Amino acid sequence: MDCHQGTGRTLNQYALVSYIPEPLASFLDDLRLQLTPGCNPHAHLTVLPPRPFSGVVEDAVRDLRSMSSALQTFDVVLGEIEVFPVSNVIYLGLQRGGSQVRALHGGMNSGLLQHICPYPFHPHVTLAQDFDAETVQHLAETARRIWATWTGSRAFSVRLLSFVQNVAIGRWDDLASFELAEPRTE
Repeated sequence: MDCHQGTGRTLNQYALVSYIPEPLASFLDDLRLQLTPGCNPHAHLTVLPPRPFSGVVEDAVRDLRSMSSALQTFDVVLGEIEVFPVSNVIYLGLQRGGSQVRALHGGMNSGLLQHICPYPFHPHVTLAQDFDAETVQHLAETARRIWATWTGSRAFSVRLLSFVQNVAIGRWDDLASFELAEPRTE
């Protein structure tokens, strides 16, 4: 899941993500590799950013499963390449679905997994990080050129959430997955 240039990341962090389906996932993984060669990408939408957790994993899984069971799938449409100004993270913004992701984050960022992040939550798909400001601007332009070549759909459904743990530099393991309910039709 991670594509960090630097090695200053804390291990044993936990996050909640929704993996992006194919063929969009492969395109985004290839894009990440062009920006950060040698990384181990797994295209995903972040719901709960990485956070420390010292509790019992099974308890967190139980709570996430309980919360997820009441949620419905929703659609997301990816927007344009942007850069977070302070952290120099290159990311894809959301053209549609951002309010649902914010609501999902607000509901899941509670109980055992509640965490106050250093930055306000902003729904996104990370593409590259851990670069200085000059390098980031060059890489963002490269990312924009590559993203403009994508002719497939920029839309996907958030149907499954995955609870993941950072177990080594650049390596995240899936601990549990939670299916969201299909919307009710009347």
